[in-house]
Amino acid sequence: MKTSIKPGQALIVLAGLVVVLAIAFLTWTVRSEIEELSSASSDNVQWSLSQTEVEFQEFAGRIRVGADLPGIRRRFDIFYSRINTVSTAHVFEELRQDTEFRETLSKIQTWLDTAVSYIDTSDAELTGQMPRLAALVQDIRPDVRRLSNSGLKIFARNADQQRNEVARTMIELALTLAALIAALGMSVLHFVRLNRKLVRKERERSQTTSRMNTVLQASLDGVIVSDETGTIIEFSPAAEEIFGYRAQDVIGHELGAIIIPDHLRASHDAGMARMRAGGEKRVVGKGRVELEAKRADGSIFPVELAVQSAVSAQGEMFIAFLRDITQQKLDEAELVDARDKAIAGEKSRSEFLATMSHEIRTPLNGLLGNLSLMRDTPVSTKQDTYMRNMETSGRLLLSHVSDVLDITRYDSGKVSAKLEPMNISDLLQDIIDSQSGMASTQETTLDWGWNGLPQHWITSDSDRLQHVLMNVIGNAVKFTKRGRVSVTVSWHNDEISFEIEDTGTGIPDELQDRIFDDFVTGNAAYDREVGGSGLGLSIAKRFVNVLGGEIDVASVVGQGTTFRVTVPATKAQATSRNDHGANSHAPIAPQRVLIVEDNEINRFVAREMLQADGHHVSEAHDGQQGVDMATHEKFDLILMDISMPVLDGRTATRRIREGKGASCRSRIVALTANAMPSERDDFIAHGMDDVLTKPLRKADLRTMMGDAPEPASDDVSVLVDDAHMLETLEAVGAENLPKLLARYTGEVDQMIEWLQSDTHLDRGEIAAQAHRIAGSAALFGATRFRAALLSMEEAAKAGEDAKVLAAITSLPDLWKRSKKALSEIALTE
Repeated sequence: MKTSIKPGQALIVLAGLVVVLAIAFLTWTVRSEIEELSSASSDNVQWSLSQTEVEFQEFAGRIRVGADLPGIRRRFDIFYSRINTVSTAHVFEELRQDTEFRETLSKIQTWLDTAVSYIDTSDAELTGQMPRLAALVQDIRPDVRRLSNSGLKIFARNADQQRNEVARTMIELALTLAALIAALGMSVLHFVRLNRKLVRKERERSQTTSRMNTVLQASLDGVIVSDETGTIIEFSPAAEEIFGYRAQDVIGHELGAIIIPDHLRASHDAGMARMRAGGEKRVVGKGRVELEAKRADGSIFPVELAVQSAVSAQGEMFIAFLRDITQQKLDEAELVDARDKAIAGEKSRSEFLATMSHEIRTPLNGLLGNLSLMRDTPVSTKQDTYMRNMETSGRLLLSHVSDVLDITRYDSGKVSAKLEPMNISDLLQDIIDSQSGMASTQETTLDWGWNGLPQHWITSDSDRLQHVLMNVIGNAVKFTKRGRVSVTVSWHNDEISFEIEDTGTGIPDELQDRIFDDFVTGNAAYDREVGGSGLGLSIAKRFVNVLGGEIDVASVVGQGTTFRVTVPATKAQATSRNDHGANSHAPIAPQRVLIVEDNEINRFVAREMLQADGHHVSEAHDGQQGVDMATHEKFDLILMDISMPVLDGRTATRRIREGKGASCRSRIVALTANAMPSERDDFIAHGMDDVLTKPLRKADLRTMMGDAPEPASDDVSVLVDDAHMLETLEAVGAENLPKLLARYTGEVDQMIEWLQSDTHLDRGEIAAQAHRIAGSAALFGATRFRAALLSMEEAAKAGEDAKVLAAITSLPDLWKRSKKALSEIALTE
């Protein structure tokens, strides 16, 4: 068994070797320096310098005596020789490197050159120059003394430096020895810790082995261990129960022969051979896989298998974890069957609701269409009252049917957003104006504004957004009395948010969790006070999801409620409106019109409306008959139903366009209850030019024909919009409508009187009053009167006094006719 050296141990050994080498080097260094000190030649050099001074003193003494001329010359020569030795000998090289020493020696050499001229003369001359020579000796004496002292100082400094170096080396040696001792101590501690760790690991290994044996014994999954040849090494109790073998009967046998079904043996043997050859492992380490296994009795059953490999001293081995999933497979099959039945049931429910909603709209089209036709016939006042009641109820039913249809289409994934540029500020102002009358009845303040910089033009789905905000703001107004409803709009990072905050009754906590569910209208007290189907917020929630946004609510009972709607949107450029109407098609009357519709009542309604305006009408009972007629006759317009026998509307339209018949280029307009944007786009893709939705209204039909003559000014349908009146009726209730209308007529009468008074009128006040009254006019659907007020408001703001005066002049007569129409409707309700 090989013993491996761990990185930590190798590091300690290396550090020890480095410290030992450092100690050896420092010891050698100390020894060398000590030997150098012991063999230094500085003593001889110092003696030579001192002897130079002695020889100078001898020379100076002979000069003072002055009698012994040969002795003077001899002493001079000796001093000269000493100075020459100091100047040239190698042992004095270090001293000559010192600046002071070198300068002093140079002065002495110069002096010697001067003194030679005296010494080398005759005795008589030397005797005569003796005083002068004595003076020269006195002059040079300090320099000779300085030369000797400077050498001594240099030698002293060098000696100190050598002593310091030896001391430093000794300290380094001591520190190195201390480091070695510390390293040895750390090594001892490390090896003690390693020994403890080994003991602990051995104990843990023993405990792990014991736990693993316990796990294998208690595991509900079968555990089978085999070597690289496929021979079974371990066979757990769970495996015994699953496969029906005893462990002692299968250990040592080949795995494939024991648990692998016959039809899988070839694949198993090939896989084992591939792995032994170092090939790909297709099951080992791949997680859980589902396979078939074989019991002792030969029966085949499904198992969930996970195989892992490990390397031991004996080589590679494989650990397989197996679970019998027979019951799980049965349960899954049962769940899948239940799911399929539930999906089928849900699909059937959605299809049933969608079909019923569509089918209900068809008779409603006939009912409301005939009521519209009856309006053009002479009827008594009582009959007119009955008709209005029927029409109001029919349109209320139609709105509920549309809600159900919207829900079923959303749940079936058929609702999508139609993104286009829109002015969100105009949209909000229209909603606020339409709700201001109701807010006034509730004695509630209703306002809106931007938080931060406004972004008027955005890209979004105007219809969906209007539906959402109308529902949420309308609910806030309904449940707020003598309070305030505020709408705050924010724009940030391609996202627009609306906060609708009210001070109304609030929503209980238990209701907040399901406020967006279908048919939730609040508690019994709410149900008695306000109307509605309970689908408004659920549809709003669905439409917000379609737009990719979020809607949530926070409320405190007795304090109020805040709805927050956030949807993604992008900035858009302002666009000019291009309303579809008479401007899109030049008036052409009369026209030849083909109605392709399988419902007799719907054909009758459309025919009567068209013929009443002077058009020539032909009828086809199904799509094929419509194709045949369009092939042989030229029609200006074809009204095409979508759902028909023989040929549906899409196929019929496509064949008319492709058939190159007489009407292949005629305008084809879909006449259907299906008005979703995706379906509208589909109709256009099949060759249709436009879409009219059921129930068919005379005004819509006239607009589509491009032949909308101005009706009589006293026509109630022109003065009052039934749709707005229907919304008001649903919101306030039939018992409150007359009182609300009476209050409004009083406010308008006061404004008319004020406008016609002799007092000086301010433009700003005129604009403010017109705006206030116009908002309430929208509540009752007084469209003509509202339009006149808005025109007057714009003229006042623009300072166009002539237009303001004209509006003031014409407003009383228009209000008189509008008030009469509103009063008639209020009586019928």
